[in-house]
Amino acid sequence: MKMAYKLLGNTGVKVSPLCMGTMTFGKEADEAASAAIFNRCREAGINFFDCANVYAKGESERILGGLIQGCRDEVVITTKVFDRIGTDINAGGTSRRHIMASVEQSLRRLKTDHIDVYFLHHFDEETDMEDSLRALDDLVKQGKILYPAASNYAAWQIMKARAISRREGWSPFRCIEPMYNLVKRQAEVEILPMAASENLAVIPYNPLAGGLLTGKYLQDQPLSAGRFVENSEYQKRYGDPRIQETVRKFVQFAQEHGYHPAALAVAWVSRHPAVTAPIIGARNTEQLEDSLKSLEIDMTPELYRQISELSVAPPLATDR
Repeated sequence: MKMAYKLLGNTGVKVSPLCMGTMTFGKEADEAASAAIFNRCREAGINFFDCANVYAKGESERILGGLIQGCRDEVVITTKVFDRIGTDINAGGTSRRHIMASVEQSLRRLKTDHIDVYFLHHFDEETDMEDSLRALDDLVKQGKILYPAASNYAAWQIMKARAISRREGWSPFRCIEPMYNLVKRQAEVEILPMAASENLAVIPYNPLAGGLLTGKYLQDQPLSAGRFVENSEYQKRYGDPRIQETVRKFVQFAQEHGYHPAALAVAWVSRHPAVTAPIIGARNTEQLEDSLKSLEIDMTPELYRQISELSVAPPLATDR
């Protein structure tokens, strides 16, 4: 099928409606598997790849950098700064010092002279926001990054940052990366409406809820395998029994209606009007194919409503 590209907010840049996350590159996917995933994405028309300096301790950036060498001008790549890499006491956060050092390291690993979308990976409570935003603006002026962005920020933090940038004449956040899926819908309260109002690009991560919405953890003990053993954060994030019940209902619904659960879960996230491109992940091309099938689903208003009713929508921000 022909890929229908979307605008990245109001940047004028066109990206595929799926963004390939590269967190598995250099970790669960070795170089050969990563290359196979990348090549299948390009074959399918995906031109959007998300990364972070901390993924696989820099290996994800290094592998992605090698893969884009023959098509750098045809792809849009992101990476991030915040988490600690190395042992230096200052090798973390979003201080000007760390941002300036980290972007140089990322550029070297990615083998490129610029990063299209550069995320502050988390809100930094220890750093003056003006310092972080001024550093990003300087990097834009230097041509090392094109568009500043924010990941895991609250709506008020994003709006405060954009107000500061507007006041100072600095390049503002143009893209955000929140967590969003059928069992974690907090972004619907303020983040997604804010993004729609501000015409910000939105690339949500975890559309499959760490793999839960594929149904693969429903056989016996739901959280006894895969990343739920490897990463305690996922156990805390998705360990609520009510989430497990929603997953069961969703997987049953998908099977009864002839959809692969992974494809349907991604298609549901894509359907939200504020979403630009969900970030999909894969350890191999077989997993990738399941997410690619989301592009073939006709997510009608009725289908969207039926799926949405399988989970509890969060109350409005003005809930009384």
